[in-house]
Amino acid sequence: MQGQGDLSVINNVGKVQREESDMAAMITFLAKGGPVMIPLLACSITGLAVVLERALFWWRLRRVDAARRMLNLAAQGNWDEALHLGASSDCPIAKVLAAGIAHRNPAPAEAMGVAALKERDRLRRYLPALDTIITLSPLLGLLGTVTGMISAFGVMASGAINQPHAITGGVAEALIATATGLAIAIVTLVPYNYFSAKAERILDAMERDGSHLELLLKEASR
Repeated sequence: MQGQGDLSVINNVGKVQREESDMAAMITFLAKGGPVMIPLLACSITGLAVVLERALFWWRLRRVDAARRMLNLAAQGNWDEALHLGASSDCPIAKVLAAGIAHRNPAPAEAMGVAALKERDRLRRYLPALDTIITLSPLLGLLGTVTGMISAFGVMASGAINQPHAITGGVAEALIATATGLAIAIVTLVPYNYFSAKAERILDAMERDGSHLELLLKEASR
């Protein structure tokens, strides 16, 4: 029992040491990339936060199919039940249809248009931030390339050509900054396109179901 306890303590100490070593290696890597790594790190953290927020948003909507049930209820003339279903749902399409049903006598199309604009903003929330990160990260990496090469050439101009470590430090800064900027842009591009495509599909379905509801309202008013 004593031997097992000692072995467990040794394993825990080794794990902590490995984690500290990995953290030190990461800090060293960031330091070699130069000052431009600070905004690149901010871009990566912001991008990760937005991706997690958007993933959670779409995960909550994955099983929401209230719009189709609302149209079925509206076709049967159950307007109050359809309105209640839409008002209690988190589905963007259902909210737009509920606005049309709630204002079906004066101006359903205008009410759905206003609600659609609100839901569009909700579907596309934070996507411009991802778009900015995709564009900005490679530019920051390019800036790091320029500053790194300036540093390397500065060392050469100072006559320290016989100090390869000083020269390679500037080259390393250039390469690390470029690679980091490209990596952030590439990793961010995939979820950005995915979330944008999902938003566009919902908006297309919103327009289609809104037109369907308008036809049902016209038939009901005859």
